[in-house]
Formats: sequence, structure tokens, C-alpha cells
Amino acid sequence: MKKHAGAEKKRVKRSLGSASSTTRDSGSDAPPRQGVKKDVFQLFAEKVRDNKGLESRWAVMEEARVEYFRGKDFVSFMKNHPECKEILEEDKDLDAEDIANVLLGKNLLVRCDRVTKTLRPGKKKLSTWPAHLEIFRDDQGFSETDAFFAWTFEKRHPLWQTLLSFFWPVLTLAICLFPVYPHRCKLIVLYSCAGILLMILSLLFVRAVAFGAMWILLGKRVWFFPNILAEEATLKELFRFWPKKDEEEPPKWTSRLFYTVVAVVVVMLLRRHAPDEAARARYQRRMSNIIDDVLEWSPKLALSGLMENQPPVNITEAANNSSDAAGPGHTEEAELDETQAEEEAEDSGPTRI
Repeated sequence: MKKHAGAEKKRVKRSLGSASSTTRDSGSDAPPRQGVKKDVFQLFAEKVRDNKGLESRWAVMEEARVEYFRGKDFVSFMKNHPECKEILEEDKDLDAEDIANVLLGKNLLVRCDRVTKTLRPGKKKLSTWPAHLEIFRDDQGFSETDAFFAWTFEKRHPLWQTLLSFFWPVLTLAICLFPVYPHRCKLIVLYSCAGILLMILSLLFVRAVAFGAMWILLGKRVWFFPNILAEEATLKELFRFWPKKDEEEPPKWTSRLFYTVVAVVVVMLLRRHAPDEAARARYQRRMSNIIDDVLEWSPKLALSGLMENQPPVNITEAANNSSDAAGPGHTEEAELDETQAEEEAEDSGPTRI
């Protein structure tokens, strides 16, 4: 079974590589005078994938992220957008199932299936858009009922992604150079980052409080911003405000009562052991000192501090080393000279004042 799965995985990887290589070769191996015509089904697949009318999601399949859609959505998309068939030229009269089978045969698509096929406890039906997929090894033909199909070719990156790839190194360098910013720029960056962090934490806290209150009082599982912590969500789905429909069974009243008591006990403990005003002031002073050290640091102060902190040259130790090298007689003379020099310095001190 493992050998079969490994062979199938290698076959799909080869198909992915062949699909991308044919796309590259079609543009790179063109003769100078006679242009090689690109596959119309490749152009059709790219056009359909870029169209927002076909609903799709991202998932993990064979340790790789893929974009996939459902078979019934593809059929409805072809009915609502017949103009997409014009690019197929003489094959534009084919129906949606035949077009999908051609795409499967050209390794532009691969049929996949959900990894988890059993209901989780408390669920009434399987997930509409599973986050983990596997290759459907029984049949690679098109099906409209409960079938998923993933694109196998690499999608062209839009312009904003290309610009963003050049922007990230600049942002990284700017973060590394934060200590040498002017004081005003440091304040702007500090308060901006602190404000964004406070907004995120406040959003998560209010979201959790709303969920807990509705779960205890009404027995409903309501998550505002349901995809805010999702890993595989797009930017549009990430900030979707309205929660999903609750498909799980309502909780028992004993569970709601138990967590109500736990919440009340936690709130009472927090109020009882909350820090007093003196402790809060000490913590605030400590944090203010840390922030001031970061904001007031500058290369000039750092260099001057290094110069000031350098240990002074000890002339006495140098004289001792030289006298040791000269002999014991010179050592006694050097110590006598040092004692006389110290006495003269003490006598001359008050007269100078």
C-alpha cells in the first residue's frame, strides 16, 4: 500500500512538472519566424483559474498547497460563463464534463478527495471545503457529485506580488536599522506597532468574550471573524465578519452551568490578586526605563560611552613591569620614586586650591 501511494505521488509530481515544463517549452522553443501555437486548453485553464466566478479554495495535498474547486461549481460556472469557451475554437461546443476530462488528460487538473471521510463528534455533515486532500486513485474522470479538482500548473503571479517580493528585503533592512533612526521616527514606529498590537489583542479578547457569553446564555457557537486565525484563508476570507452557521449539536445545560461557575471563579481570583497601585507604578516605571533606553540610544552616545568606559592606562603597572624586567635594585628605586611623587602631589594639592 505504501509503495502504491509513493508511486502515485511520484506520478502526480511528474505530471505537475510536465505541465509546467510544457508551458515553459511552448514559449522558449519557438522558432524565430514561425510561432508555435500555445495549447488552447492551457489558455482556457489559465483563463478559468483567473476568473473570480469559479469558487475555489486552498488546501494541503501531498505536502503541497493546491488550489481546488468542486465539480458542481465547475458545471455551474460553464453554464453562467459560456464566453470562456470561445478560446477553445473548434472545441467550444464541448460540454463541461468533456472539457474537464480533456483537462484531466492533459494533466492540467487532478481529481482529489477529502482525507477525513468520517464525521467528527458533534458534526452533522462533512466539511464543504476540506483543508486536507489526497489524490483520488480509483478514477481520474470528471464527476459532479462530491468531487474535488486541483489545478496542477503554476499560476501567473500578479504585479503586486512581484512588487511585494522586492519590498520585503527593504522592509527587513529598515527593521534592522531601527536603532539608528531619529528620535521622532522611533516614536512613530513604536506607537504604530503598539497600536496595531493592542487592536489585534482587543479584537481577539472581544471575540472570545462574545463567544463565551452567547455559548453560556444561548447555547450558540458564534465566532465573529471566523477565519481570523485560519492558516489557509485568503485575504478576503480572513476579514469576513459574519460567523458561519452553527452545524454542531447544542451544548448540554450542565456544561454551560459548569463553565459559568468556572468563569465567575476566575474573575473573582483575578480581582482578589490584582496588583495594587504601588506595584503597577513600579512595573510602569520599569517598562518606561526599558523603552527610554531603546528610544534614546544613538550611535554617537554608544561610541562615546565605549570611549568613556575604556580602562585607563595604568602607568604604575607599566613601571612595575619594566622594573621587574630590569632587576630587583631598579624595583626598589621605582617604588621610592612613586612614593615621593605621591607625597609631592598631596602637598601641592591644597596650595593649588
